[in-house]
Amino acid sequence: MWKCSKCGREFEKVQQDHFCVKPSSIDEYIAMQPQAVQPILQKIRETIRTAAPEAVEKITWRMPTFWLNENLIHFAAFKNHIGLYPGGEATTVFAERLTGYKTSKGTIQLSLDKPIDHELITDIVLWRVKQAKGKDK
Repeated sequence: MWKCSKCGREFEKVQQDHFCVKPSSIDEYIAMQPQAVQPILQKIRETIRTAAPEAVEKITWRMPTFWLNENLIHFAAFKNHIGLYPGGEATTVFAERLTGYKTSKGTIQLSLDKPIDHELITDIVLWRVKQAKGKDK
C-alpha cells in the first residue's frame, strides 16, 4: 500500500496518479497539469468558450465544467488523453465523426498523441447549447 502525503489516501500502486487537491477554478486546474498538456487544455477551454459564450465556468467533480442551465460539458486531463464529457447522447449523435476515438456513454477520449479536432468539439458544444437552452423554457 502507498499513502499520498498530500491527502492521506491509500492506494495499492506506489505513486498512484490521482487528484488530491481540489482546484477552485479552471485556471488552477490547468496550472496543476503537466506543462506539455496545459496549452492543449487551454485551447480546448477557448474552443468551448467560443462555442458557448453564455456558459459559466466552474469546477464540478474536480473537472473544468461549463454550465448553461445544466452541466453543458466537462473536460479533464489524464496520462494519455483528454476526457471530454458532453453527456450520454453525444456519442450516439456524433457516432459517425467519433470513429477512431475511444468512447463510452457520455465520454470521448481525445488521445494526446493525435491532433485535437477543435471543429468536432465546437459542433458538440453547439449541439449541447441547443439542448441546454431548450430546458430554459
